[in-house]
Amino acid sequence: MAQPSNLPAESTQLARKPIPVILALSVAIAGFLIWLIYFKGGSAGPEWVGALPKANAIFNSLSAICLVFGWVNIRRGKRLVHMRWMLSATVFSSLFLLSYITYHYFHGDTRFPGQGWIRPVYFFILITHILLSTVALPLILGTLWYALRSQFRFHRRIARWTLPIWLYVSVTGVVVFLILNAYTAS
Repeated sequence: MAQPSNLPAESTQLARKPIPVILALSVAIAGFLIWLIYFKGGSAGPEWVGALPKANAIFNSLSAICLVFGWVNIRRGKRLVHMRWMLSATVFSSLFLLSYITYHYFHGDTRFPGQGWIRPVYFFILITHILLSTVALPLILGTLWYALRSQFRFHRRIARWTLPIWLYVSVTGVVVFLILNAYTAS
């Protein structure tokens, strides 16, 4: 008589292996960013640092576009094209993160001077953007991990949550930049 297979239990156990590392990395990055923006303070930097917020908005826009095209292509069953779009989104989000860290290393926190109805709107968008970006990071890393390991069952489970959160974070990053830019431009 054949023994029942423990493959699903083993598969689930293997799928959970990277989770502590992904969570630890995400917490470390979030902690570093909080320190960088709110506690380190600004320091004198090169002139080109002033162009980084615009570059950040461009990187976020490109990431959002790639996410949409990646989603469209997986819905059409085009896995290879989907993979290329999603890896491009990952690259643009990584470039954003590097640029964001560089900008805040030199600049520190940016105060929002707007008053009236725009102030609560801006802060609602900003706060949801920040909170969801901390959720997005481990989701993105996990989704990417499972895809690169060809564990598509787990990839699909996480991607259902990752895509809308990542897209929201990318789009609201641009919205925050546009609002902030409109109220701080001289």
